Amino acid sequence: MFSGKVVVAQGGGPTAVINQSMVGAVLESRKFRNVELVYGASHGLRGIVDEDFLDLTQETTHNLEMVAETPSSALGSTRDKPDLKYCQEIFKVLKAHKVGYFFYIGGNDSSDTVRIVSEEARRAEYGLRCVHIPKTIDNDLMVNDHTPGYPSAARFVAQSFMGANLDNRALPGVYIAVVMGRHAGFLTAASALGKKFPDDGPHLIYLPERVFDVDKFVEQVREYYTKHGRCVVAVSEGIHDSTGQPIITQLAEQVERDDHGNVQLSGTGALADLLVDLVKKRTGIKRVRGDTLGYLQRSFVGCVSDVDQREAREVGEKAVQFAMWEDRDGSVTIHRTGFYSVDYQFTELTEVAGKTRTMPDEFIAANGHDVTDAFLMYLRPLLGRGMPDAYRLRRNFVPKVLNRG
Repeated sequence: MFSGKVVVAQGGGPTAVINQSMVGAVLESRKFRNVELVYGASHGLRGIVDEDFLDLTQETTHNLEMVAETPSSALGSTRDKPDLKYCQEIFKVLKAHKVGYFFYIGGNDSSDTVRIVSEEARRAEYGLRCVHIPKTIDNDLMVNDHTPGYPSAARFVAQSFMGANLDNRALPGVYIAVVMGRHAGFLTAASALGKKFPDDGPHLIYLPERVFDVDKFVEQVREYYTKHGRCVVAVSEGIHDSTGQPIITQLAEQVERDDHGNVQLSGTGALADLLVDLVKKRTGIKRVRGDTLGYLQRSFVGCVSDVDQREAREVGEKAVQFAMWEDRDGSVTIHRTGFYSVDYQFTELTEVAGKTRTMPDEFIAANGHDVTDAFLMYLRPLLGRGMPDAYRLRRNFVPKVLNRG
């Protein structure tokens, strides 16, 4: 067990429960006598390199608990994707501040950063324990049954489509909503939990794990609209053709790209608008509307899963315990046991770092545009208590007198 300071950082997209993990790590660290001070890095890795630290040892327990209940990243986050040189700078700062424990809360890229910093410390023979704490609404971390942040975002998606379906039933037409998920469709698939009755939407669910055919899409929308007089569609932002090209690049004259050269999929609303125009032109259906759930999915207040909160807190606590008691580097991973409970394990960083998990085939319906009961059973316990429900009036029509139709 090393002595020294602790640094906690948050990376990547914020979630509704990432502060639970941060607070869990901070409060658990403050219990150990070998820990001198606990720092929080302002805006993730960039804050470490710039030596922008908050002294969380001085923060009251009460305020930390209030922050834990608050969505988004309280320390601030970053989209930096460090290379070896960047990680060497991180290590240089940690060493200069006599840091003995580095806890980084994040997804795939964050786990890879932890791996590189860990290797640098080992190469320098410096006593530094590096632990990755899982977080991502995409639910795409390897080894984990699910990832903190996903259940709350999934709850938001399910409730959003429940409401969209009610709206669409009152004023029928075609409704298309785009959900986050570049490579993994877990979040889009959560839209299926908004269904109650057989004819409820979403009637069509398109995931990046399956090839998206524009012509088939139009025909399927037409088919469901003819059958139900309306059609609700859930689409992942990462849908692509048989060559792997994002569909947005086919439909748009120009596409935005982020700082890393990736096609900008989130936050533009372009894909929803393009699909709406496509359906209008090809089917002649007049009432076609589109939405992009965008960043609302990540930190929406008042739509947080209590299961997600609890597990996010526990992975932060377990990260500290593993670092102190097992005296090795790694990633905390979540494993399901029984109908629904979880176990936390300490996994080698190489098993998680830089890898992407996608939805297994048994979760995707054979028709390619729906999910299976196995997925519904997988997701339901993660959504937590108090999921709302939607009811209908019974169709007890009064006999017509004038027979005007």
